[in-house]
Amino acid sequence: MTADVQSCTKKSRGRPKVFDREAALDKAMALFWEHGYEATSLADLVEATGAKAPTLYAEFINKEGLFRAVLDRYISRFAARHEAALFEEDKSVEQALNEYFTAVATCFTSKETPAGCFMINTSATLAASSKEIARTLKTRHAQQEKTLCQFLIARQQRGEIPPQKDVQALAQFLNCILQGMSISAREGASLEDLQQIIRTTFCLWPKMLTL
Repeated sequence: MTADVQSCTKKSRGRPKVFDREAALDKAMALFWEHGYEATSLADLVEATGAKAPTLYAEFINKEGLFRAVLDRYISRFAARHEAALFEEDKSVEQALNEYFTAVATCFTSKETPAGCFMINTSATLAASSKEIARTLKTRHAQQEKTLCQFLIARQQRGEIPPQKDVQALAQFLNCILQGMSISAREGASLEDLQQIIRTTFCLWPKMLTL
């Protein structure tokens, strides 16, 4: 083997791995989702992602920047997909909500991710010093209720909900059910347990529209 070939071989073997941003975000997401923002250290993130600390700093600036990127990743992978399905117009209002709740319940109890809602899990463990993260989570989490309200307004305009019904109050109630389902899943509730909650909720649907 010539010196040139030996040199080329050594360079090839020493070539650094390409940083896989999406894979790193998914691994960091699992850590934040399971342990919360405060309890997840940079050392934990380095170990989970397989990236060196300088690489993470170069890509995300700091742990807060990484968390914000993870939050965007969570919304695009889970929340936005579920919400898009909610607005499929070929379904009745009750069917669309029922399927939306079931999709969310399936996510909360999936074996592929930690139990419960990422945003609820992480916000519940924040320290008082993490005001900016808390504000971001509060804003993003409020989007769920806003989305429900937009959906209900659209269905009210189609005549599926009585015109006198306060859809903001209805959206708030439905959002509280979703939050409770997340907490139940975090405490060990199964998909069937959450489906029972969904069935009970929508048995009450006709009454909800008259209150």
